[in-house]
Amino acid sequence: MPLATPDVRRHNLGLVLRRVLETGAIARSDIAGQTGLSRGAVTSLVAELLDAGLVREADVVPAAGLGRPRVHLEPAGDGLCTVTALLDADKATAVVSSLDGATLARVERRHGRPMGDPDPVVRVLADVLDEAASAHPARRIADLTVVVWAPVGGTPARVLADTDLEWGEVDVVGLLRARSAAVERFESTGGEVMLVPDTQVAALAEHASTGRPATLLYLKSDSGIGGAIVFGEASPRVIGAALGHLPVIPGGELCLCGQHGCLVTVAGPDVVFAAAGLSAVVAESGLSAAAAEFVTRVRSGDARATRAWRAAAAEIARVLQIVALSVDPDIIVLGGYLAALAGEVDSEFLSIQPRIAHATDLVPARVVGSALGTDAALLGARQGARERLLADPLAL
Repeated sequence: MPLATPDVRRHNLGLVLRRVLETGAIARSDIAGQTGLSRGAVTSLVAELLDAGLVREADVVPAAGLGRPRVHLEPAGDGLCTVTALLDADKATAVVSSLDGATLARVERRHGRPMGDPDPVVRVLADVLDEAASAHPARRIADLTVVVWAPVGGTPARVLADTDLEWGEVDVVGLLRARSAAVERFESTGGEVMLVPDTQVAALAEHASTGRPATLLYLKSDSGIGGAIVFGEASPRVIGAALGHLPVIPGGELCLCGQHGCLVTVAGPDVVFAAAGLSAVVAESGLSAAAAEFVTRVRSGDARATRAWRAAAAEIARVLQIVALSVDPDIIVLGGYLAALAGEVDSEFLSIQPRIAHATDLVPARVVGSALGTDAALLGARQGARERLLADPLAL
């Protein structure tokens, strides 16, 4: 069934705006050549984007011969911004960005990890949101996304459970609404706050970063252990995978999720850092500092840290093997502190591959560390915000 004309026009407006945002300066004729749209269509679409203040005419490039000079278009949208917030087990972060993805402001603050009580944590999140947004009060917030290290569901969306902070079901957006001026400012213009799980947006960012493979398996460890699977190249689809709660030890320790022997009970950061003698660092400086110190000690050959890491790496590789045999990924990406130690996990993963006679064409996926660092989820959420805006540019 063909798209209705308004849908086609919205799509084409997004297509043109994307080319301007991604190139920074481009002529109408080049947009036509790169998108396959006619020059007349591009001229009409650009006129709408100029009227909406989303692009503007910049420098004029003289013609090389007898042709007409070319006028470059550049991103505008100076009155707009997107706001992306991340709530993790250690801290709250808020980033304000322009439509072309440039960071305008960033605020980050530890919340102290008060277990079982969402109110003080959400208050810190509200504070960083308001501080970041107040840096550019003249800009209208076009999208506000909150990323949480927890599963999300329901309508309206809410945290279903957070074992890292020992939460049950929590309406994070509702709590923010009563505490954040930035949220009030955004919702007063008709905006709807997006609440998304970190693994979903981080996995999509990793998928784009690794060249959009057909199937990507993502596993990260920073407070707990999470993961996701991305299928598809041009239009990727992400499936949440609570890999930290795969029950890998029959009759093992009771997990906060209610199962016994989950991966997180034997290879989660709290367990591993405690085994490495870093509990005091976690308490005093937070999980991020403890993770950095743990990696340093493993690389320096510290006996206690190395012993803890080898035990955890074996369990992580075993879970990757279980999932890989089911989904056959092209690549496996490790995030969080695991990114720095991906080589050891890759070696362990290769050592437990099945030995099948005459199956010389079976090549296991490579296990690699994330190239995006701790900002993978923020980057993915910011990209998601831009895609929503490009889907209907004139709604801005």
